[in-house]
Amino acid sequence: MLNINNIYCGNCLDWFQFIEDSCVDLTLTSPPYDNLRDYTGYDFPFEEIAKELYRITKEGGVVVWVVGDATIKGSETGTSFKQALYFKDIGFNIHDTMIYYKNSFSNPSSNRYHQVFEYMFVFVKGKLKTFNPIKDRKNIWGPPWGKNTHRQKDGSLKERPRIQTIEEYGMRYNVWTIPMGKGNSTKDEIAFEHPAIAPEKLANDHILSWSNPGDLVLDPMCGSGTTCKMAKLNDRNFIGIDTSEPYCKISCKRVGLDAYMILSDEEET
Repeated sequence: MLNINNIYCGNCLDWFQFIEDSCVDLTLTSPPYDNLRDYTGYDFPFEEIAKELYRITKEGGVVVWVVGDATIKGSETGTSFKQALYFKDIGFNIHDTMIYYKNSFSNPSSNRYHQVFEYMFVFVKGKLKTFNPIKDRKNIWGPPWGKNTHRQKDGSLKERPRIQTIEEYGMRYNVWTIPMGKGNSTKDEIAFEHPAIAPEKLANDHILSWSNPGDLVLDPMCGSGTTCKMAKLNDRNFIGIDTSEPYCKISCKRVGLDAYMILSDEEET
């Protein structure tokens, strides 16, 4: 078993062989979809990775898969949906299809509406074991109004007492508006040496939602280390894997590690 709270450099498929079955509580990652970025020449073996994630995820554990689609020759690829259906085919349940709504767009369109969101698919292995709902949506309704009635067998309506408590804040919706870019995604200047960093708030809120303190959080394509950093700050254990040595160095700095592990001898560089 890989040592927890470490960054591992290399192809995640190579490192997965050292991860035991059913030991990961939460995987949170954004894969390099549709070649929208050049991740130092990384080839993305999606199906093999998905199968390994199913093997190492605990019963009731979660995989959060943040992904979008490129537009090629005038048509969106549909990669996100194909991947979601493949996760379902290999045994995961599609627990939720969430939306990450950005506050800006990078590629303006002339013949379609500007693209400002990505999908956040929440996959569960079996029956969900952990959900800690974030309640930060201010309720706008006051006390209940009208009558609370129940239809009887004869068709008549019978009134019954209404017992309802309206909390000041309710559970948020599954569309998350999260600012991105410098000054928003993170205060860590070094993180912007990566071409597509994930906002810390996005990682933070998924970690709070689908795991508990002491749980193991995995990011098999950890990039600049956002998932690992937020796992550590929230008292979760983490394992981060990335094929790029420069990105592993960034991740180490963000989580306070002196060095990462390499595959050849499993020793620090």
